[in-house]
Amino acid sequence: MTHSDGVLVRVPATSANLGPGFDSLGLALDFHDEVEAALLDVPEVRIEIEGEGAGELDPGEGHLIVCTMRAAFERMGAPQPAGIALRCRNRIPHARGLGSSSAAICAGILAARALASGGAVPMGDEEAFALATEIEGHPDNVAPCLAGGLTIAWTHRSGAASMVKLTPHEDVRPVVLVPGFRLSTEEARGLLPKDVPHSDAAANAGRAALLVAALTQRPEPDLLLAATEDRLHQDYRAPAMPRTADLVRRLRTAGVAAVVSGAGPTVLAFATRDTEDLIAPEVGNDWHIQPMNVDPLGAYVRFPETR
Repeated sequence: MTHSDGVLVRVPATSANLGPGFDSLGLALDFHDEVEAALLDVPEVRIEIEGEGAGELDPGEGHLIVCTMRAAFERMGAPQPAGIALRCRNRIPHARGLGSSSAAICAGILAARALASGGAVPMGDEEAFALATEIEGHPDNVAPCLAGGLTIAWTHRSGAASMVKLTPHEDVRPVVLVPGFRLSTEEARGLLPKDVPHSDAAANAGRAALLVAALTQRPEPDLLLAATEDRLHQDYRAPAMPRTADLVRRLRTAGVAAVVSGAGPTVLAFATRDTEDLIAPEVGNDWHIQPMNVDPLGAYVRFPETR
């Protein structure tokens, strides 16, 4: 009993920070969750989950995608549907630093925007990004999820967020090293100090600028290694994920530009032809090595062909 034909939303995994670009740099990865969403005429929520989160996530109104859809309907001035049906095929690991919550939020906003009717005020891309940032709390993951590619996001004094999208060089080769253990973003953020030395902030500003150059021109191992140095967050978070910190240290000692992906505990390495063979020997059996491409498009919606 639906009053919509439904839509399919495809959202990419993302890696934020990329080392020195704390809360600003993000990269979309060619690894996706897919969500089929439809509106129901009956007051119920029906959720089917395959893959990550099956048997763990809230199966009702508390599900993040459902909450986000309702927030988007409200923002657009659209009537709330009686019920919502979701079929989620989740591939992005949860609590690993690969943007699973951002992907769910972006999926919910795009699904609601596509399904809204009844006098709704159209929601443009800027409004969708603003709402996603508001719900997530920071823009560094939602920006690449929505736009694809390499993004720089920042927050104005007013609290509003903006972003620009860049195209990484075609030879940029992200390699994701996913551990079997989890770490919540809240726990990782709780370890950060309120203040940092001015010299560390200055060093990160220079490295973040250098990283943009390093990723948008033909990647060079020495330049990538220098550009991914961080002093603002990774060392402070190391006590919560010592194995992650150790792997990053060993990879960097071997010459691989490795960083903590988002809040961790996943490790992101930027491989080149000269360094790609150096990764596997440093990684133990408890880590899943997954070479990836950059997703150039970001999230998108597909309607049924019969629509």
